[in-house]
Amino acid sequence: MADMAENTLSCARCGKPAHLQCPKCIELKLPREGAAFWTLRPFPISRNRIVPAHIDKPDWAVDGIPKIEPNSELQYVVEIKTQDQIERLRETCRIAREVLDAAARIICPGVTTDEIDRVVHEATIAAGGYPSPLNYRFFPKSCCTSVNEVICHGIPDARKLEDGDIVNVDVSVYCKGVHADLNETYFVGNVDEESRRLVQCTYECLEKAISIGMFWFIF
Repeated sequence: MADMAENTLSCARCGKPAHLQCPKCIELKLPREGAAFWTLRPFPISRNRIVPAHIDKPDWAVDGIPKIEPNSELQYVVEIKTQDQIERLRETCRIAREVLDAAARIICPGVTTDEIDRVVHEATIAAGGYPSPLNYRFFPKSCCTSVNEVICHGIPDARKLEDGDIVNVDVSVYCKGVHADLNETYFVGNVDEESRRLVQCTYECLEKAISIGMFWFIF
């Protein structure tokens, strides 16, 4: 990962010392140094990318507000999918996998997360899909990129990836009335052993969770 910030960190805007700390860290009486902030700072964000008129869009694409989702019974029950739904899901998942692979191919030191977003956007459109995150509750980009200590749903911006970073790319695609969602974490250049252990452990946890999944299993 990028080097940890100095023990006394400051606000990127006003320069005053930072005092915010995780409530759980306070409860556990963990030392402040390095517990609340790292060195990552937000960079400029480019304008929303354009989706052609012929692309089928989810209901939030224009005004940012999902209409069906909040009141859908699928919030509370698991629907048994029809064969047609399964086939559409398979096709959309295949597209999403190819889009994520396209993003992975450009990840290296010096590439911005905004460039990753561009590749994701263009690959999704080329496959006939809509990038699901775009304008979902006003989210400004077509994928999520979470660098180092960012847990999830990071917004792609003008920051260049640095040697030693890890970056999670989260891709969601809407096509044929269904969504596919997947993500992976990538090494940027030469990463330290701690970062490698983190990614490997996370992968092993995922594999174990998948291995016990059954049709009757309570999530």
